Amino acid sequence: MQQNRLLIILCFLITIPFFSQKRTQPTPEEISQATKLKQKFDKEDHVALLSSKDFVTFGYDKKNDKVTVTHKIIEEYINLDDRSDITIYWFYDGQSSIENIKVLYKSKKTAYLFFKDEAYNSDGLFHNDTRVKYAPLSFPLKGFKYTVKSEEKIKDIKYFTKIYFSGEYPIVKKEITVTIPDWLEMELKEMNFKGYNIKKEVKTDTKSDAKIYTYTANDIPAQFKEKNAPGPTYVYPHILFLAKSYTKNGVKKPLFKETQDLYNWYKSLVNQLKNDNSAFKDKVAELTKNASTDDQKIKNIFYWVQDNIRYIAFEDGIAGFKPDEASNVYTKKYGDCKGMANLTKQMLKEAGFDARLVWIGTKRIAYDYSLANLSVDNHMICALVKKDGEIIFLDGTEKYNPLGEYANRIQGKEALIENGDTFILKKVPEAKAIFNAEKITYDLTLKGEDLVGKVHKKYTGESRTYLLYVLNNLKNDKKEEALKLYLNKDNINLKVSNIKISDIKNREEDLKIDYDITIKNAVSSFDGEVYINIDLDKELETLELKDRNLDFVFSSKKDLESTTSLHIPDDYKISSTPNNLDVDTKNYKLSVHFEQKGNTIIYKKNFTIKNAKIEKADFENWNTSVNKLKKIYNEQIILNKK
Repeated sequence: MQQNRLLIILCFLITIPFFSQKRTQPTPEEISQATKLKQKFDKEDHVALLSSKDFVTFGYDKKNDKVTVTHKIIEEYINLDDRSDITIYWFYDGQSSIENIKVLYKSKKTAYLFFKDEAYNSDGLFHNDTRVKYAPLSFPLKGFKYTVKSEEKIKDIKYFTKIYFSGEYPIVKKEITVTIPDWLEMELKEMNFKGYNIKKEVKTDTKSDAKIYTYTANDIPAQFKEKNAPGPTYVYPHILFLAKSYTKNGVKKPLFKETQDLYNWYKSLVNQLKNDNSAFKDKVAELTKNASTDDQKIKNIFYWVQDNIRYIAFEDGIAGFKPDEASNVYTKKYGDCKGMANLTKQMLKEAGFDARLVWIGTKRIAYDYSLANLSVDNHMICALVKKDGEIIFLDGTEKYNPLGEYANRIQGKEALIENGDTFILKKVPEAKAIFNAEKITYDLTLKGEDLVGKVHKKYTGESRTYLLYVLNNLKNDKKEEALKLYLNKDNINLKVSNIKISDIKNREEDLKIDYDITIKNAVSSFDGEVYINIDLDKELETLELKDRNLDFVFSSKKDLESTTSLHIPDDYKISSTPNNLDVDTKNYKLSVHFEQKGNTIIYKKNFTIKNAKIEKADFENWNTSVNKLKKIYNEQIILNKK
């Protein structure tokens, strides 16, 4: 009898998964649906969301006098391939928590997954209080479905900044519902809606005295996985949450209604600092005692910070917004952008200068300070107000940047400058492409089947800064080897010798490199004609922008000027040279010219990337130009015996 009972129980336990699994099998209609979605969306999409619903509500924490946020998400996944494996994950930190995660089969039965919860490690982050909860999610068949539910709790509304309509996977139908109680003043800023069919409905709930905003959108593609792309705030539709004030017990309290409120909060964090300059007082005296001018004193301090304080990003709760004490950064010899800015400020103040902290968003962020929101900025630097009122910016994280030169990532961006109880808004000066000029001259002579000659290269602006950073971070015994590899481009036929380089410790002078060059097997002969290809660099040759959806963004504006002089022996005459090229648009200029002077061919190139980007609308013209350029590179100079 006991055995029969055990057998019945065992059969029952085996049967449960069988019937449960059977109820999760895709129907023919679901398989057909998956096939159609695969055709509709990108061929690289393996999973889609049939629906994605966000529900945002707000509460009040009386004990801490904070407006709180509850963000619920319900998403229905469908597999578009024969089999797919993805990871579902949620980020949270000291100001938030992830609760009530549920993963359901289409039968509504729970899919029991093992969720890991661990600290999130990101490149360049020394310490980060962000954590991630995640689990693998397997789709065994095409059309297989899951529903995933989660709930995020945010302790303070200021940390809740935006929701994107798009995400990692394409979405058939997206809904965002925001319920705003009458005691909360909030603006929903609609960003990048153009080109998307997003509908908005607003209702008033008289029972709860709240306004309910519902946004719906259909057929939202996944965010593109493309390198050298603009930041997502420029591209994808999203809602920016601008929490301005709240009223409780008849008292109205500001949140971030205007820029002054944002500045007040930032300044309150700065006011908590207990800066004690005694740790570096002697160092400041040492750096300034032999300086004959104020500018030299400023440079000595600024360059010392660049050279001696290691930049390591640091995010930990409020430390993601509050600078570290200057003495701590000085003693540890490392800090994040906020700590380095504070140390620069305090050292300059110790030397008697009017230095201020500066909040700024890099070019990756589309916003400016007309929006009072914590997503507006992601960086901190220092500003110095000179006696004549001129303001110059100092960014200690940019190694080998001379005083008065600014990295492309902050050029033209609005800066929020500390000014006591008020603030100053000023844009960082923007340089033209010529500021980053890279000039190359090749003086080559044909000797037998080889080309021999001399090369001179000069780098300015960000082209110089980048090379100085690389060279100064190489071990001394590796510098010459690395430089040779850089100059000969790993070409076994190209020999570099007698390298002379300017002072790589001097960030204020142009970087100059001179060397001798020998190019073996540079010449080929056929039927009495001699063929020579004299372009050693072939810049932009591989930068054809195909199958791309977003603007291509360069690290900085570019200006290349290259001149190659090829001297031909007297017993040869020039039979043919490649065609010239001239293209000039608002974002780029490409110029290639061949000229003959006696028995010398002068080959000039001038490539200018004016605004550090190629816009998608210009891809067709750009690709046409690059193909013409490649044709020139592939053509050869033809010589004949006289």
